Amino acid sequence: MSSSDIFIGETIGTAILILLGGGVCAAVTLKASKARNAGWLAITFGWGFAVLTAVYTSAPLSGAHLNPAVTLALAIKDNDFSHVGVYWGGQVLGAMIGAALVWVAYYGQFQAHLTDKEIVGGPGAQATAAKAVEAQEKGAGPVLGVFSTGPEIRNVVQNLATEIIGTIVLVLAVLTQGLNDSGKGLGTLGALITALVVVSIGLSLGGPTGYAINPARDLGPRIVHALLPLPNKGGSDWGYAWIPVVGPLIGGAIAAGIYNVAFA
Repeated sequence: MSSSDIFIGETIGTAILILLGGGVCAAVTLKASKARNAGWLAITFGWGFAVLTAVYTSAPLSGAHLNPAVTLALAIKDNDFSHVGVYWGGQVLGAMIGAALVWVAYYGQFQAHLTDKEIVGGPGAQATAAKAVEAQEKGAGPVLGVFSTGPEIRNVVQNLATEIIGTIVLVLAVLTQGLNDSGKGLGTLGALITALVVVSIGLSLGGPTGYAINPARDLGPRIVHALLPLPNKGGSDWGYAWIPVVGPLIGGAIAAGIYNVAFA
């Protein structure tokens, strides 16, 4: 795979991942959405199908890493770091593009949600679950959850550990069951396995932090949230932002070490 193929494949694949994954979060969260309040099951399966679609689309070009933690793990496994920067660049750019497309697709819903007094406050506003969450998530605006993750309970050690553990599970599944014949990315069956593992992680381990398990998935959309001209959007919670970046990278490195010791 050439550097240009890798960059293009990762950009397209990660954009699709975030468009469909962030899209289900928008559908469940925003007022005037037909799927509002569809719940956690809708989100977990939506993200699983997003992974499946993105992997099948980008695998022929780049091997469909779509996640800096997966790229790091494969580099450690093979002791080859030559393309890590290209993969990471495409993944972050793709995540930003996908997040921007979610905003375009749900533009009217964002406007309605963020001008509703029950959501953003103001004269005559009533206390709502959304306001309670916003108060708990210091610095997080009322639609930040459409773009990036946040903890239900703020505890740095627990939040970091949750992201590390979830990413170890994901990356071990990729390394042991999901790689293509060359071992450089996900294969056809690996795409399905990985999608189901993502659903499982969301159902089992997603409750504490929202299971970023992917630095690009969290960082790219968070940047877009900070840049978009959303009314009353609130903060982007940069104080928490390092955890869904550092945690998955640590988890990916640990998973690669486990693989090299136990499976290689």
